[in-house]
Amino acid sequence: MLLALNKPYGVLCQFTDERGRPTLADFVTQKDVYAAGRLDRDSEGLLLLTDDGRLAHRLTDPRHKQAKTYLAQVEGVIGEAALQALRRGVVLNDGPTLPAEVAFAVEPDWLWPRDPPVRFRQAIPTSWLSLTLREGRNRQVRRMTAAVGFPTLRLVRVRIGEHALDGLAPGKTRVLAG
Repeated sequence: MLLALNKPYGVLCQFTDERGRPTLADFVTQKDVYAAGRLDRDSEGLLLLTDDGRLAHRLTDPRHKQAKTYLAQVEGVIGEAALQALRRGVVLNDGPTLPAEVAFAVEPDWLWPRDPPVRFRQAIPTSWLSLTLREGRNRQVRRMTAAVGFPTLRLVRVRIGEHALDGLAPGKTRVLAG
C-alpha cells in the first residue's frame, strides 16, 4: 500500500509523542504504514506512507535521487544571484548540496491558509520559489535559503517523484498506485 497524506503544519512525522503534540496517528487510519521520509514539524504538504519496506527504501535512499519539489515562501525579494547560488548548490555545515532546480513562483491560488499564519511584517516583502531537490538532508530547503540570505517562512512539499499533492486537503489521505 502507498498512501499520500497532506501533512498539516505543526504535525510530527511519527505516530506517537510523549508530549501530546499532533502526530500522524491523528490523520492516518490505515494500520501498519510508516512514513517514507520526513517533513519537519514546521513544514506542510505531501508525505508518503507505505507498508512496503522496499518501496520506502526506493523513495528515501539518497542513491535513488528521488526528486522532491517544494514551494517555499522566503523573507525578502530574492534575486537572480541567490537563485543561481541555489541552482549550483550551496555549502552547508554538513557539506555542499547537490544543485537544485529553482525558479521564481507565485503563491498558488489553491494553497490553504496556514494555522497559525506565517508572521507578517509590513516592511519586509516575501518571495515564493519552486525548488526541486534530489537529496534529503534535515531541514535542507530552510538551510539552503538561509545560506543565500533568504530565510524560509513557509515550506510546502508538492511532489515526490511521480506522486503529487494534486488537490489533497490538509490532514487528508489518498491511496496511490505503488
